[in-house]
Amino acid sequence: MAGLVPFNRKNKLIGPSFEDFYGMLDDFFSDDIVPRRSLIRDTFKLDVEEKDKEYVIEAELPGVKKEEVSLEINEGHLRISIKREETIDEEKRNFVHKERRYSSMTRSLYLKDAKSEDIKAKLDNGVLYITVPKKESDKGMTNKIEIE
Repeated sequence: MAGLVPFNRKNKLIGPSFEDFYGMLDDFFSDDIVPRRSLIRDTFKLDVEEKDKEYVIEAELPGVKKEEVSLEINEGHLRISIKREETIDEEKRNFVHKERRYSSMTRSLYLKDAKSEDIKAKLDNGVLYITVPKKESDKGMTNKIEIE
């Protein structure tokens, strides 16, 4: 099936998001066992469920501690940020072997009628559960307006 994968893309004006899409398609039609696309832009996965009175968000964060997670909401924009720094010191013979790893990931989503207060979050077995209550809707409410 290698004949289905274009050798050279002629339109270089297409932005990086389309390059990722093309890379995914190329991986699908390729006979290679290992995907060639870069996972640099990949981040943690989110599921967002809308219920009558709340939003329920589940974020997959394997190996992340709650101290490494930051949650913020501002005008309906919920931001989930993770910052991790790992340092491993290992002594062998006459030298010290050091490795450091730093990673940072952020996901933002807009919840149009989210309340900024009474939000609950829990990290359990690598999954972050967030419950965001909704504001009361003005639908169906009638207000009498006085004329001056």
